[in-house]
Amino acid sequence: MSSEPTSIAASDPRLSAWRAFLEAHARVSRRLDDELREEHELSLPEYDALVQLATAPGRRLRMNALAERVLLSRSGVTRLIDRLVADGLVERTACTTDGRGAEAVLTTDGLERLRDASPTHLRGVRRYFLETVSPDDLTAIERSLAAVARGACQDAPGEQPRCREGAGDA
Repeated sequence: MSSEPTSIAASDPRLSAWRAFLEAHARVSRRLDDELREEHELSLPEYDALVQLATAPGRRLRMNALAERVLLSRSGVTRLIDRLVADGLVERTACTTDGRGAEAVLTTDGLERLRDASPTHLRGVRRYFLETVSPDDLTAIERSLAAVARGACQDAPGEQPRCREGAGDA
């Protein structure tokens, strides 16, 4: 084990917050995914991609921007978009500003499917998150997680930026 002042031991009691975060994220994500799949035949990542496209200008995003927003690798977002294209929810087109790139564009069917699935997703967010946390704790969680996101976006010297503009903003 390193003796650097920045290292921590696995037994450090502060890590319980990290473990609680990981467990809560995994359990809530799993429940939201299960409900979307059961009621709408959409996975949580597919739902998230539809949300990102619906809120983007022109309901379109370059594939690399979509990958960053849904936190998938480029190959992962390609497979995700392939499934959405096969279902008629998204179209893949040449980039409007750079013909070399590809964009994902939300279709009318995709927007309709998103609108149908949103009440299910929001019901789950309310049930598994909003109703279990007090208003004061919600404010603290938002502030804390925004700080974590900002910290994770800071680049070490010589590294490429890891986060899109505005990531981690409270």
